[in-house]
Amino acid sequence: MNKLKSILLLGTLLTLAACVTINVYFPAAAAERAAEKFVGDVLGETNDESSLINPLQPPLNVMYIAAAGVLNFLVADAQAQQAEIDINTPQINSIKTRMAQRQRQHLDSLFDAGAIGFSSDGLVTIRDRSAVALSERRNIESIVADENRDRKAVYREIAVANGHPEWEKDIQKTFAAEWVRNARKGWYYQDSGGSWRQK
Repeated sequence: MNKLKSILLLGTLLTLAACVTINVYFPAAAAERAAEKFVGDVLGETNDESSLINPLQPPLNVMYIAAAGVLNFLVADAQAQQAEIDINTPQINSIKTRMAQRQRQHLDSLFDAGAIGFSSDGLVTIRDRSAVALSERRNIESIVADENRDRKAVYREIAVANGHPEWEKDIQKTFAAEWVRNARKGWYYQDSGGSWRQK
């Protein structure tokens, strides 16, 4: 009898432990809101043509949307208890300021010319050096390197600032979609297969 009670107690404890872990998953919705705010601040304007569809993924079908609605209903309480992603630390703000300045001074014109584009991993990559004057070509590598260094740093810093360094890749993926969603008309981006597309 004691053995049966021990097994039941162990089963109950394992069940409770499984329930507790529901709040440990990556908070995708909160990360999307944080990415939207951050990217909007850096780019300086929101693209009116942006949509809810992730441009790096194929469109969702109706069955998937219905299933997602049911799932959202079932886990609403867990999501309600979920904390927001904090992007308002001195380190993150410092990186954001540098990125916004670089965007105005260099990146806007390079994106407009088609010389650079957004990569599918949340970074910036050179697409066509010949799209800008020879005098500007020499600086593209260092501008892109500085930008990517800051992007990697901000993804890492957001994960660390929120107490979950293991979320870095998820945050980077979330930001990758948001950069493309907010790209201006005519700017280039790479899809998940690495092919160039233009907004």
